Amino acid sequence: MDKTATTNGHITTRQMTRRRILGTAATLLSLPVISKVAKAASSQILAVRTWPADEYTRVTLELNAPLKAEHFTLSNPNRLVVDLQGLSMSSALNSLISKIKPNDPYISAVRVAQNRADVVRIVLDLKQTIAPQVFTLKPVGDYQYRLVLDLYPKVAKDPLLALSTNMAGDDPLASVLDRLAKNRSNVPAPSVNGQVQPRTPATGGNRNTANRPILIAIDPGHGGEDPGAIGGMGTKEKDIVLAIGRRLRNLVNAQPNMRAYMTRDADFFVPLHVRVQKARRVKADLFISIHADAFTNKSARGTSVFALSRGGASSAAARWLAKKENAADLIGGIDIGDHDKNTASVLLDMSTTAQIKDSLNIGHRVLNSLAGVNGIQSRRVEQAGFAVLRAPDIPSILVETAFISNPQEERFLRNTNNQQQIASAILNGVKGYFATNPPLARIG
Repeated sequence: MDKTATTNGHITTRQMTRRRILGTAATLLSLPVISKVAKAASSQILAVRTWPADEYTRVTLELNAPLKAEHFTLSNPNRLVVDLQGLSMSSALNSLISKIKPNDPYISAVRVAQNRADVVRIVLDLKQTIAPQVFTLKPVGDYQYRLVLDLYPKVAKDPLLALSTNMAGDDPLASVLDRLAKNRSNVPAPSVNGQVQPRTPATGGNRNTANRPILIAIDPGHGGEDPGAIGGMGTKEKDIVLAIGRRLRNLVNAQPNMRAYMTRDADFFVPLHVRVQKARRVKADLFISIHADAFTNKSARGTSVFALSRGGASSAAARWLAKKENAADLIGGIDIGDHDKNTASVLLDMSTTAQIKDSLNIGHRVLNSLAGVNGIQSRRVEQAGFAVLRAPDIPSILVETAFISNPQEERFLRNTNNQQQIASAILNGVKGYFATNPPLARIG
């Protein structure tokens, strides 16, 4: 018999102590479960965005907290299945269904449902077989945590062959591009994750433009998840530069001895090093990246032209701008863990003194031509370490058309007539350069 027990039926001291111990243990054991449930419940979808394009379709889910996602593909019919752990159905998730448009090249329909208690399943019905990339991004800029679904075609399109195919059948230049497309073994196409081997640069000074067009690679900056700078009226840099790029493309294609290739012709994101690879893939003679910058001082104005620098920047402003533009990959979102982290930077080491010299030469031509349109911020071509200008064998310039952060220049950029004048001025500078500097004959 328990010595601390009483004879009148009351609970003994030992029994009371045992109950307190058991109660405390039960409380401690329940804490991890409560914590896990609370963490799962805290994950919420903030926004859903889709970016359909011929090259690939991107679906982005923005969340207030990181979550775990698993995915797999199914065939007959083709589907991509994504399981999101720690989520419950919400109006934001349901809105994904309405965001898929009939003209999406890869997605025909979307279904979203609660698969298990804390798992939401997204099923993308596909129009073709794909090579998906699913990855997460940490908060950056105005974005919080993001889950990115990139749907690439199983077989990547050849940009040079597409350029030839899109030309008119009776265009004599089409046959030239077609021959180039069939003889391109020295320039591997970028894989889905953007890796590429260096192209063997042209040697010697054999200049010959009689049997081929001058090919201009036009690169409208930013796009998709990356809006670029945003003006006070809500004008997005990515939209303005795409409009100017399309106008420049049309002007170039109207020339008897020129053709244009655009690194993006719609609202989708292209990583910086992939832009460079695209220009090299089509063996471009010139690369022009178009931008519309913003600055902390809203009175900043004027047009600027930049070339690559292998050393330091030519000014503090150029250094600041290059750092800002080089951050586009973080904002636009690339899967760094999916490929060699050195891939994006290796091209800089291959840049040549001759390429930079030619870039400065053509930059001066374009800058002088643009001076009569909007005025120029600097009389010289500035230099800095812009990632997008790192093609080792292609003269490359970056044109900051105007400051979108300046209210007056934002209105200037929104005007379609001004956009046309900017495109015309760029073309005039390009024509002036090639009149005395015909491009090197392509090898291959």
